[in-house]
Order: sequence, then structure tokens, then C-alpha cells
Amino acid sequence: MSRALRILIAVVVLFGGVMSLSAAENAQLARGTAITDPGLLRKLDEHDVLTISRLLWPERNANFPLTTDLLFSWLPQLKDIPPAIDAEFERYVAQQKAAYPTETIGVGEGFDVQLFDRAVLKSSNTRFVLAGIVNRMDRAYVSEESCGEIRLIYRLTRFDAGPDGTKTATRLLMTFNLVMKARDARQTDASGKPVSCAEVARRWLDNGDWQGLIGGGFYPHDAMLDRIETNIQISIAPKSALHDFRSDYLLKVFKYNAAARTFEESTLENQIDRNRILADNDLRRDLKDWLLAPENLREFDRGTVLIPERFLARAAVVPTPAGLDASALQPEFGMMQGEGKGEGKDKPVFTDSDVVGALKQAAARGDLQNVRSVAGFQRRLNDVTCAGCHQTRGIGGFHFPGVDWLADKPSNSTIVPASPHFVGDQLRRRDILTAFAAGKRPDFSRGFASRPQTRGSAELAGTEYQDGWGAHCSLQNAGSGTRDESFTSWSCATGLTCQAAAASRRIGMCFIKTR
Repeated sequence: MSRALRILIAVVVLFGGVMSLSAAENAQLARGTAITDPGLLRKLDEHDVLTISRLLWPERNANFPLTTDLLFSWLPQLKDIPPAIDAEFERYVAQQKAAYPTETIGVGEGFDVQLFDRAVLKSSNTRFVLAGIVNRMDRAYVSEESCGEIRLIYRLTRFDAGPDGTKTATRLLMTFNLVMKARDARQTDASGKPVSCAEVARRWLDNGDWQGLIGGGFYPHDAMLDRIETNIQISIAPKSALHDFRSDYLLKVFKYNAAARTFEESTLENQIDRNRILADNDLRRDLKDWLLAPENLREFDRGTVLIPERFLARAAVVPTPAGLDASALQPEFGMMQGEGKGEGKDKPVFTDSDVVGALKQAAARGDLQNVRSVAGFQRRLNDVTCAGCHQTRGIGGFHFPGVDWLADKPSNSTIVPASPHFVGDQLRRRDILTAFAAGKRPDFSRGFASRPQTRGSAELAGTEYQDGWGAHCSLQNAGSGTRDESFTSWSCATGLTCQAAAASRRIGMCFIKTR
């Protein structure tokens, strides 16, 4: 009997009675697409079924969770991650000192800008705890062979011993996402046939729980490892005479190299390297030509575009909160007409006439679903990036912090496992799983991050995730009496009204009507 099969049988025996998500408010929306039940996640973590050490160190029979001091020193696959993060911190500190030379920056409350304490990544008191499992078969357009992705999301947690010997757990502001391929093409079912994408989708939809991941014979190995994504709150700075309140998040990606058996620093998907592009006339021209080409503009409109690596960054710092209006806090700022000085290196990559001309051609072919205006193009240019997406309806700089199952009395901020952006997108993801399960070609398109794509479903109508309190909505353009064509469907639920939340003339937020 293979080791993987022995582990699988042990898991089935141990957790055979645990079959469904909890009754949390988002459980029904996420059923079949995500595992957020705190009790189940606790069992999967505490019994070392899905710890990082178990998944990345199977040859050592690692049946115990590794603290971070051991995780990065004992697992050779992770050796490149700490120095890459250190290098980003050094760059960030240098940039902050150049931008605000009168402000102090460092670890601790005595500094104007308080840095994340990297010492916790070398501590015997911290480890990464399983916070959630997310099915991303909706990303199969990236690699049809792998049927999309499964993401195991871990939250960095510190364990402190009290005077009586008991331990308290404090979650820290860092997530570690281990991204696996949804299937290995070499996998076979009980009859010896290759496992299909339809079968993987059916397991998730039929069970709606961990068995879609493990119970179907899934056990991670090198062929299924894809990448690691890290998200760290790199700094927090109170409001001062120089700037508003800021909380910055550092995003990094490490792609798995199967030949070298290590995770290597990589570019972030669709994270345009704004500064490098604006400083290089050849890159500016090439990006414009590439993105406005009909076949690429179509995928850009649908949210499934894959921008070539030569235009991308290897890290992103995401400032939050970011307003609705274009500003230097947003990743595309300076690339559209009217956002820079308009001369020399400040000349926009995309002029209004460039965009309008390309959109007219696409509209004539019937290619457009979302982007129907310059403002729509600008918004998509932001939310298609990692940084722009994280600035959209997130919980701070995270979209999936996970429920704090370690705390006896968790605070309100950790009872909700994910952001409105995440929860509102579950219907689209479930629709794609359903198509896969039926053997049909899924529609992988998505709407703007600010407004979930419901595809005719009424499940989100009136909720905070679609058109309820706090939802983004369409304002009439001042003086014109018309609304922007990219956002005409963005309305508010009954009893709410769309009001400007900033200086924007296009996008507002839904509020209770006041006299």
C-alpha cells in the first residue's frame, strides 16, 4: 500500500463524521468552492493533515507542524523566501526615508512608521496555521491541463505561554498561500482512468467540504506544486501632517521549480511594473500595442487577460485605504491620460483616443461585456492587477484572513473569514464548477472587482455583497445627465441611495436614504 493511500485512509477514519461547512453567514455562498468552517480547519491543522511541513516534507514523515524558525531552515524548498522578503524590506525602508526624510521608521511603537517585525519569521513561538482552503478552478483558463488551482491559506500565529503554563494564540498580519494544481494529469481514479476536470469539480460540489480535496485521492507532490504567495502588512503609519493614515501590504510570489525542488522568486500575475514601464519608451509602446490588440482587449474586458512577464513586477506594495478616484496609491496611476504631467516620461501610456478607438472596434464585433468607456478601461487596468484587486472591498489588505479558530472569543474582525469581494465572487466560481461537472466549457469571464458578476442569479440581490449597504454604485456624470456606460448596471437595493463617497463623478456608494 502506498504511503499516500495509507494517509488517505487515516484521514477518512479520523474525520469520517465531518461532512459539511458551518452555519456561518457565508457558508451557503461558499459551499463547494471554499472550506471556511473553523472546527474542520482546526482538525485538519491540529492532526497534521494539511500542515505545510506535512505537504512539503513527506519524505521525512513530518507529522508535526514546524515553527517558523524550523520551517525556513529545515525545508530546502523554502530557502529562497526569507532573503527575498528581506530585500524587499530594505528597498521599502529606503524608499520611505527618501519620501519622508523627517519621519522615523522601524519596529515598535516608538517609530512614526511601524514596520512588521521580521524576527517572527525566525521564532520558535510562531507558526503558520491553516486558515482556509479555496477552490480556484475558475482559473483553469491559465492552465487547462491542471484544471485550475486549489489554495491552502495559512495565517502566521504567535503562541505565548502564560504564568500558569497555558498558551494564548495571537494572529499576525501575514498570510502564506500554498497554491496547488487542482489535479495532476497523471492521476487516475479507482478504475485506472485519468481523473478529469469534471470529476474534480463533482467532488467539490457533491461534498462541499474537504473530501473534494483529499477524499478523492488528492495528496500533494512535486507535480502538483505551483507557487507560494505571501502577503505581509509591511508597515502602518498613523495620520500625520505629511500623509493620511496608511497601512501598506507587501505581496510576493514564489514559483515552484520542480527540477531544483525549490520555490523561486517570480513575477506577480498581471502586476504591471508601472515605474519601469513609464521610464522606458519601448516598454510603453509595446504594452499599449499588446493590450489594445483585439484578441488581448477581449480577454482584458473579461478579466482573463494574462499580461506577458516582461511588463510585470516581482513585488507589489499595496497602500490601504485607497479611494475611488485615481491617485498615486493605485497601481496604474500615471498610465492614463490626465493622471500625469503629460510630457516626456510623464506622457500617458494610453490616451483617451487610443482607448476609445480600440473600444469602438471591439464593440462593433460584439466583444465587450464590461469595459465600455475610458473610465471602465482605467478601472479594469487597476483591478486586473494583484495590488488593485487587494484594494477592492478588502479587510485591510487581505481578501481571505480566515476565521480565528484558535481564539475562545474571537473579535468581530475575525469571525468573518473573507472580504465582500471574496464572498460576492463565489456564485461565479460555483457556476464554473457546475459547468465543469456537466462536461461543458465554462465561461471564465468576471465582472469588475467592485461588483460581483451574478450571471442572472438573485442570491446576492440586496446583500452587502452586491447592491446593499457599502456597495459601489453608478453616479450620473456632473452636468451631462448620463451615466458612464461601463457602470450603468451598478444600482442600489430598495431603500438605499447612491451617494458620492469622494470626488468621483462616476462611482459612489449605497447608503440609507436620509431626509
